Parts: sequence; structure tokens; C-alpha cells
Amino acid sequence: MSRLWWMGILGAALAALGAAQPAARSAGPLRLLVVTGGHPYATSFYTIFEGYDDLRWDHAVSNHEAFRSDIRPGYDVLVLYDLSSEISDRERGNLRDFVESGKGVVVLHHAIADYNDWPWWYREVVGGRYVLKAEAGSPPSTYKEGVEISAEVVLQHPVTAGVGRLHLVDEVYGKMWISPEVKVLVKTNHPLSDGPVAWVSPYAKSRVVYIQLGHGPGAHRDPEYRKLVHNAILWTAGR
Repeated sequence: MSRLWWMGILGAALAALGAAQPAARSAGPLRLLVVTGGHPYATSFYTIFEGYDDLRWDHAVSNHEAFRSDIRPGYDVLVLYDLSSEISDRERGNLRDFVESGKGVVVLHHAIADYNDWPWWYREVVGGRYVLKAEAGSPPSTYKEGVEISAEVVLQHPVTAGVGRLHLVDEVYGKMWISPEVKVLVKTNHPLSDGPVAWVSPYAKSRVVYIQLGHGPGAHRDPEYRKLVHNAILWTAGR
């Protein structure tokens, strides 16, 4: 048989193989939904998302606004900077659907106090809890503003890639419940802190990162903190 015939057969086979492969996923900017509300904060918080061509973000001023409908089609990553306790069954379902679909979740600073009465949320998803009021065998968590903090990376991970030691004036939390199954990324030895200030949740269905730092402008505009948050967003989205 002629060489031309064999080349035709090979070309047809390669074309069929190519048609069977899934289309490459777009590497366009990630779509973020940033949720605030329930706690005052410095507007410098918004600068965390500025200057990146790989991010596009929308802002929901409450958890009720954020989760009133199915957010899975519109967003790749959920960034929480709220302090919310009340949530309707419908909103709860939309939040859970997003998390269980494998989308990314980044929980920042005081959002560790969200949904204190929802064990699935704080035990399985976040891997930690700021205890708002004393419970049997558990005192309330503590906080202290305006504290000079030094924290360092303790685990090499995509979230900590290129992040150096953090020196910040920020807010310290203590006496929190932290799951023994989290992977601690960043720690401090400040006496008012529990130690871990950033970790990867053990949740298996999606990638979840908590970063305790981030109270005010000193953190929001700090290059190392910004890199840590940006890395967390990219990693939870699978980038």
C-alpha cells in the first residue's frame, strides 16, 4: 500500500483521538465572591484584590445577599470576611452546595466566628472556630487589637510559596478550637495567640484555607500578607 494511504489513515486516527479529548479549560481570571457584613472593617481590605489580572471579584455586603441564590455557576472562589450567625435554610443550602461542588473557599480573619452553631461548617469545612460565648468545658475565645505580631511559614505549600516572615500590627485571637487535622501553614509565638494563624482545612470535597491575620491596613497593604491571600485564592481554585 502507498505511503500516502498510510498517512491518510494516521491522520484520521489522530483527528479522532483529538475529538475525543475534552476541551482545555479556560485559564481566564478567577471569579471571586467576596462576602462582608456583621463586623466593622477598614476599607483598605478592598486593596487585597487590586492589581491582579488573574482575579475578578464581586462584593456581597451580607451573607443573605451572597447566598440567596445558587452561586455555583457564577464563581470559582468564595472569600469570606464577614461575621455571620443567622442564615436561612435556603441560604445554608446554597452555601453548602457551593462548598460541596469542589469550589474554592478562603476564610479571612473574623470570619472564623461564622456559624458557631453549625458543626458541619466549623468542624468539617473551616477546621476551626472562634467561640463567641462560654460553653460547657470551653471558655470564650479572646482577641486583642493593635498587637505587634511576627509569624513565619512552617509548611512549604503552594499557599506559602514565596511568602516570607510576616511582621504586622494586627489583631490576635486566642483560645479558639482548632481541628487537630488541619495542616498548619503559618505560626506565631505571640503569647496571646494559639500559634497557628493560617492553615489548610482537612475538608475533602473542596480546597479551604483559613488565614487569621488581616484586621486592618497594616496587614491589608503588607506585601507578604497580600501574597499569602493571593496564593490561597489561586490554590483553592486549583490554579
